[in-house]
Amino acid sequence: MAYLSMGESHRRITDYLNRFSDAVYSQDGAALSKLLSFSSNSPYLLSLADALNVFQDANRLLKQSEKYAQFGEITAPLFRSLQNYRLGNLADAYQAFEKAANAFTQEFRNWESAWALEALYVVAYEIRVLAERADRELASNGKSPEKLKGAGSFLMKMFGVLAGKGPKRVGALYVTCQLFKIYFKLGTVHLCRSVIRSIETARFFDFEEFPKRDKVTYMYYTGRLEVFNENFPAADHKLSYALMHCNPRNEANIRMILKYLIPVKLSIGILPQDWLLKKYNLVEYRNVVLALKRGDLRLLRHALQEHEDRFLRSGVFLVLEKLELQVYQRLLKKIYIIQKQKDPSKAHQMKLEVIVKALKWLEIDMDLDEVECIVAILIFKNLVKGYFAHKSKVVVLSKQDPFPKLNGKPVNS
Repeated sequence: MAYLSMGESHRRITDYLNRFSDAVYSQDGAALSKLLSFSSNSPYLLSLADALNVFQDANRLLKQSEKYAQFGEITAPLFRSLQNYRLGNLADAYQAFEKAANAFTQEFRNWESAWALEALYVVAYEIRVLAERADRELASNGKSPEKLKGAGSFLMKMFGVLAGKGPKRVGALYVTCQLFKIYFKLGTVHLCRSVIRSIETARFFDFEEFPKRDKVTYMYYTGRLEVFNENFPAADHKLSYALMHCNPRNEANIRMILKYLIPVKLSIGILPQDWLLKKYNLVEYRNVVLALKRGDLRLLRHALQEHEDRFLRSGVFLVLEKLELQVYQRLLKKIYIIQKQKDPSKAHQMKLEVIVKALKWLEIDMDLDEVECIVAILIFKNLVKGYFAHKSKVVVLSKQDPFPKLNGKPVNS
């Protein structure tokens, strides 16, 4: 850092205070937002932090002027936070920022119009990001990481300020999305339910009036929750909405959505085209799709094993594992097609022994009893239409549509 005089430090601090009060008095939400955005690492805020660390007595400045003192409950802890942020003391920076954020939220509650919504979004974002970084610092020092949990509690209070009638309510969905990010990060996704209930059942919320950006994020996270709950039709609806309304130029976000939408689509019998997997670098799904097309159980298991860590981290491993039933169905269908070419009159009679041989060719050893059990499950799940002739160890397939398509519906549970 270059030498900074006391006079220059004083000038920078008073300039910030003037900008802050001017932004509030003129109701300039965009200008106020820039003054609160620590993580942007803007040269202006970094130079202010340097000035604060030289001057060391900004509180005295706040008390000298009524104009500055009026917002002292926000700016005093904000200065302490910025000082600590610049010095790399992130846990202390978070603690001070939360005090400033509480004071700001109280002021926001008192302002009649929603002019400061953009600034409120910045506060909500910054408190989450700062909490994440503070927790990493605490964990690296052998201390309990607790700031992100605290940020979640604070954002719930902020949500309460927005969850009412009037123009401020459109900010509720942005705060909800920040809460989702915290709950997913902490592994406490069950806490999402109360917020979802507020958004989806409260009469004063009209989902379509929320900003598109927030609707896409909301649908993405609630879609992931439906994947977690194995409610695939709802997951398909929500994730498809997110994909359809996502900015087409934002390939990173599209990839994030597809990472969950593809397993959902596979579960309801819809296979993605290969160009899509290549374009969005989702090649881990290529062999899964190939296995479904070919009825190749060995390939599916190999694909799941190869990318197990990635699928487990995404939370889709169990969803993909359940695709085995569809692969079995495809295998039986291929046997049926071959038999039909050889002898159409007997194509609907499939010996279990033939299925055992087909599996053996795929290097999967199963005896007749195990194969009979698998076929029984396929019949029960309506993936195969037919019945057993137990004495002759034959599956008698229906002559009409023996292998029903899922047609966008999940396998019967």
